Amino acid sequence: MIAVTGLAMQFGKRILFQDVNLKFTQGNCYGIIGANGAGKSTLMRILSGQLQPTRGSIQQGVGERMSVLSQDHFAYDEFTVMDTVLQGHDVLWSIMKEKDALYAKEDFTDADGIRASELEDKFAELNGWNAESDAAALLSGLGIREDKHQMLMKDLSGKEKVRVLLAKALFGNPDNLLLDEPTNDLDLETVAWLENYLSNCENTVLVVSHDRHFLDAVSTHTLDIDYNKITLFAGNYSFWYESSQLALRQQQQANKKAEEKRKELLEFIQRFSANVAKSKQTTSRKKMLEKLNVEEIQPSSRRYPGIIFTPQREPGNKILEVHGLTASIEGTRLFEDVNFTIERNDKVVFLSHDPRAMTALFEIINGRRRPDAGTFEWGQTITTAYLPLDNSEFFNTDMNLVDWLCQFSNDSSEIYLKGFLGKMLFSGEEVLKKASVLSGGEKMRCMIARMMMTDANTLILDTPTNHLDLESIQAFNNTLKAFKGNILMSSHDHEFIQTICNRVIELTPNGIIDKIMDFDDYLTDERVQAQREKLYNA
Repeated sequence: MIAVTGLAMQFGKRILFQDVNLKFTQGNCYGIIGANGAGKSTLMRILSGQLQPTRGSIQQGVGERMSVLSQDHFAYDEFTVMDTVLQGHDVLWSIMKEKDALYAKEDFTDADGIRASELEDKFAELNGWNAESDAAALLSGLGIREDKHQMLMKDLSGKEKVRVLLAKALFGNPDNLLLDEPTNDLDLETVAWLENYLSNCENTVLVVSHDRHFLDAVSTHTLDIDYNKITLFAGNYSFWYESSQLALRQQQQANKKAEEKRKELLEFIQRFSANVAKSKQTTSRKKMLEKLNVEEIQPSSRRYPGIIFTPQREPGNKILEVHGLTASIEGTRLFEDVNFTIERNDKVVFLSHDPRAMTALFEIINGRRRPDAGTFEWGQTITTAYLPLDNSEFFNTDMNLVDWLCQFSNDSSEIYLKGFLGKMLFSGEEVLKKASVLSGGEKMRCMIARMMMTDANTLILDTPTNHLDLESIQAFNNTLKAFKGNILMSSHDHEFIQTICNRVIELTPNGIIDKIMDFDDYLTDERVQAQREKLYNA
């Protein structure tokens, strides 16, 4: 349990939030949402005690333990992977260290023996004898192989460190768990493991994430930071988004009577409650909307970019043919003898255990890389727009955004260019920003504006949700669902894949799997999973 009383946070004249009074209770998971800069990470740092608020207080239940996902990837470099995870339970870890120091003494006294006995009792009480096996199970679930459990943290890759630090946060069943962007750098299978773990967690969990499917899977409540307030209501992200959009439409319908609006909202809640009842969440979480007050549903102040792709011409029957493509990196075979034909209206997600495989394929079919072997051929009617994984080469310039976008446009008029920048939420003096100083999210919005101007009928998207906030991801998602051309993409966003794609092609070092089905069916089809296991283990 975490109780927040009279909380306020202010930086100079800027108020993030004020007069916040909340109670986070056991058995619930609270998804924290808000526009970039609204104060999500700041709130988490206040709750964890890393930052002092301007006013107010935070209290935990008596004797409760809090665990926080560390963002410092170098803090544990001199520790083994196993010891790093064990430090997630600081009380248990201190007992283990004191025990080891006592037993290592050459002049072990009677007083040392009494102290050792006390420590052994506390150790057993905290389930210390199972600590290493529990830590190993967490590491394995998060994709860290057993042969790496005794390695030093400094010898792991950045993505592996993220997983170990997540295991550290989860270790020891903390009473209160705070996770800021826990799905970063996790593959889809590991995210699914974490979703299942948190969905069955009986303690208090607060999580910040840009992954909508993850938020929907784990959250019983949503904490919305907006209008300099923090509002708590029952339901997950999808419920918040759909209800806020409904409230916005109602607000715009000035002539609609109050009773009609209330009836429409109640019908929406009942419809959503029926969907929740069919979910995989535990029984207690299926009742999360029962106490919802209709008056709590308000339109959001969020701004959504205007992402619009309009193909200049309709694609013909021939889209793309790939024959015998093979690619490797530094002696590692990514894929070999790949053959497939993209058909009209295909929206394809490409998967692989090695994300470099998708990037290599996209670079090859965009002419930015030569394959080791094989050929590809686009249809004559096909025009493409490519969103690369690494866009840094596009922003090594001090040009302002208008001049930057002009490089990629047939129309150099300022009004035309500012129109596209405006759709991507760059307005006023922001369009005169230097391209070199943009944030990751701003760069992605510029790259999307660049794509929009091509009027292409085939979009190639390498991890398109990287660096985007929830609002941009939602707008991008809605647009791609309605897009009247072909899409070839890779993504770590489950919701993005499931709602957009109608075909899955998985690249393995020993062949491909090519299925016309949606993503959820692909993950649950027993024959597909058997084929995947066979190809990866060949």
